[in-house]
Amino acid sequence: MSRTNEPVTAFIERMGLSAQNDGLPRIAGRMMGYFIIHGGPTSLAELAAALQVSRASVSTNARILRDLGVLEATAVPGDRQDYYQLAERHYLPLLEGHVERMGAMSASLAQAERELPPSMGDARARLADMHDFIDIARDHTCELIERLTVRRKDGR
Repeated sequence: MSRTNEPVTAFIERMGLSAQNDGLPRIAGRMMGYFIIHGGPTSLAELAAALQVSRASVSTNARILRDLGVLEATAVPGDRQDYYQLAERHYLPLLEGHVERMGAMSASLAQAERELPPSMGDARARLADMHDFIDIARDHTCELIERLTVRRKDGR
């Protein structure tokens, strides 16, 4: 590997570890890092070769990232291969998915608060505390999405 590629390779590997820490497959994070650097469109075969992983693994993880809104499928005229590219503002769908999951958690906490008997005061207090945290985090994430969306409309 040439020295000029070392920072790129290191970034891609860090993205893999970061994704793994967030519960995604490591290769999904490496792919995200690759696309942040290169953009696309890139064929699955090219991606497998660049990351030195199997095409099956790349295909599986491309679908995961597509479903999360990070990648989008695209075509190259005259070529029948599957191509992907980084979705524009790929982080917004990630945040929106996070908001959705926090909403489900909030509903679960609210239901538990309603159903637990008053005699379980300590548990009810912990549920209420967690519920407040989730709702505040969700509100702030929604505000962040709005700010990022407004910046997009302003051309920034």
